[in-house]
Amino acid sequence: MSTPTLQTAVFALLSTACTVQGLPFLSGQNLAQVNLTAPVSYPAPKVGATFVHLFEWSWNDIADECETFLGPQGFDAVQVSPPMEHISGPAWWTRYQPVSYQLTSRSGNREQFESMVKRCSAVGVSIYADAVLNHMAAGSGTGIAGTTYGNRAVNGLYSQDDFHHGDDKGSNCAVNDFSNQHNVQYCDLVGLPDLCTSCSYVQETLGKYLNDLASLGVKGFRLDAAKHQEAGELGAVLAKGPPLYNFQEVIEGANEAVQPDMYYSLGQVTEFDYSRKLAPNVQSEGQMGSFSNFGENWGLMPSNNAVVFIDNHDTQRGEAKLTYKDGNLYTLANVLMLGLPYGYPKVMSSYAFSDHDAGPPSSSVNNCSDHGTDNGKWVCEHRQPMIAGMVKVRQMAADTPMANFQTGQNNDAIAFSRGNKAFIVINRSSSTWQSTLKSGLAAGQYTDALGSGNSITVQSDGSASFNVPSMTAMAIHV
Repeated sequence: MSTPTLQTAVFALLSTACTVQGLPFLSGQNLAQVNLTAPVSYPAPKVGATFVHLFEWSWNDIADECETFLGPQGFDAVQVSPPMEHISGPAWWTRYQPVSYQLTSRSGNREQFESMVKRCSAVGVSIYADAVLNHMAAGSGTGIAGTTYGNRAVNGLYSQDDFHHGDDKGSNCAVNDFSNQHNVQYCDLVGLPDLCTSCSYVQETLGKYLNDLASLGVKGFRLDAAKHQEAGELGAVLAKGPPLYNFQEVIEGANEAVQPDMYYSLGQVTEFDYSRKLAPNVQSEGQMGSFSNFGENWGLMPSNNAVVFIDNHDTQRGEAKLTYKDGNLYTLANVLMLGLPYGYPKVMSSYAFSDHDAGPPSSSVNNCSDHGTDNGKWVCEHRQPMIAGMVKVRQMAADTPMANFQTGQNNDAIAFSRGNKAFIVINRSSSTWQSTLKSGLAAGQYTDALGSGNSITVQSDGSASFNVPSMTAMAIHV
């Protein structure tokens, strides 16, 4: 959940009984039977595509990156930070406390946002806006564009009647029981006033915001905290907006009342179990061979429903097993993600931090730190040659299946083809892997796409000799 989720429990979780204004109390069982999902068709991403999250980048810097790197490198889209007005303050999570739907934020103003969208689109890169539809800002104050808010109301936008509440409109129950669907979806998450997404005015207002973004050329949305909005009600909100691509943040948990499959009809869904299952097997020695059938066979959601990642801006401050701080091990995990024929992969591009709440650096994004060893600098993971190179490899592989899976280095190195389109070699071991491998590619000369520039000769029988240094990867493609 992209809110001040872990800001040292700034907002205490209360155990108050909750009654939703204008709605009967619905148990988790009853809620699961509600089917209000609007019959809207949401487009799927391109086959073989990759997108990147340029976390907290300015609109001007994103536009430059689209033109100079992302477009030429073949990235399909950029997830940008929430563009609406938010509360004041230096912390990253201020972006997830909306004050109004004016396009004024730490990343820039409306004109800069529109220019970014146009410039990125001109080089074939779509913009996905992070849309915060579940709640508004906690507490009281003035947003960065001058909008005042407080006491569960926003000046000129929402009154107390537009939020879920108890008998006292100035308060609400707190999310504290993930086995109870009503509690999860109608109470306040970490003190953030929960919008009444079943209310027609709220639906219309949120729809206007999404339509406004679409009018500027936005091609898709990340739906923040979708788990905390009943799927039918979220569908009704989306039906008021543009029929664009979206993916929804639904963090699955064992025995929880809200599960990802409730949202499949609305768009794609974040598959948090992907990194939970992939990362430990990259971390541990001798486990790389386990990836021969990684995907739905591991209990993951259907590939067509899944948006996958090694880490995101929330998990790198919490549960993620691998982040930029793990250096080449993290890079290899991303290479593997981009090589596997599962899901729609998102590459994280972040900044270095030691303080959980730390906001973005003031330095130029062109001054990237090597694996983020210097706090206060941008990391730019997406520019790592092995990660960036895999974007085009994935494009070329498209929807071809995995084949020719091979292991070496005591199960610490793997190689596999994507049909007859691409061949990927990953050496997680502590020494160079020298081996002749079955590539599945046609005979000819190929060049490593992941930065070494080495020439690889594929023989008439499809075999090729590789010399892959420790903790690196190589890939060739047609």
